[in-house]
Amino acid sequence: MPRSLSSLLIAGTALASLACGRSTDEHPHSTLAGAYSAEQAKRGMDVYAGMCVSCHAGMGNHVGPVFRAWWGGHDLLEMYRFISNNMPKNDPGALAPDEYLAVIAYLLQMNGMPAGKTPLSVDTLALKAIIYDTSATTR
Repeated sequence: MPRSLSSLLIAGTALASLACGRSTDEHPHSTLAGAYSAEQAKRGMDVYAGMCVSCHAGMGNHVGPVFRAWWGGHDLLEMYRFISNNMPKNDPGALAPDEYLAVIAYLLQMNGMPAGKTPLSVDTLALKAIIYDTSATTR
């Protein structure tokens, strides 16, 4: 392919990406960058204590190696959909979206993910862009 045609194709791809609101080097965000706020995790702790602890009293599947192995590398939209479609076990989908997000923030906090300034949002594109990154966790 001639050099000028190749350059034109690269430029066209970059312009198309910008027109869609994306840069060509955009990458998903990581939970290591602070995907939730501390206040949101605090609310999640309260929701968890009221709605989740009866089934999840031990630290088995929601904190530590099992949780990291299950969710590591997955996006937060996948986690949100799983939890909101299946929990609480006796009444799946019973919580409000912000309550599910608060519980996810609390789970991230319990699994060593740092808090940031902005709470998780119900925006599905934003949740899809955040990957649960377990590369630096030791809990």
